Amino acid sequence: MGKKNIITLGERIRSLRTEAGQSLKEVADAIGMDASLLGKIERDERAATREQIRQFAAFFKVSEKLLLKEYLSDQIAYKLIDEDADPDTLRVAEAKMRYYKTSRKK
Repeated sequence: MGKKNIITLGERIRSLRTEAGQSLKEVADAIGMDASLLGKIERDERAATREQIRQFAAFFKVSEKLLLKEYLSDQIAYKLIDEDADPDTLRVAEAKMRYYKTSRKK
């Protein structure tokens, strides 16, 4: 995955907003959020909540799953960025995730 294919949740929200021709204030007002908070989310200075992700998805008429994927991948990347973790750590985590999901179903 090249750098040009990587986008953070904040960048995705900004892109959706600018493509819609909306100002920060217009979007913030429409979803009941302060414009300065929306600006911080777009600059990746503040993480969006899951409820805000739902609101963004509804407002922009995009998949909540897409925005949630951006959110979760941001969280994982931020968590591992300062750790001495190699790419194999993610493969192990993926295997554990499958294991935990299977264990919960029993």
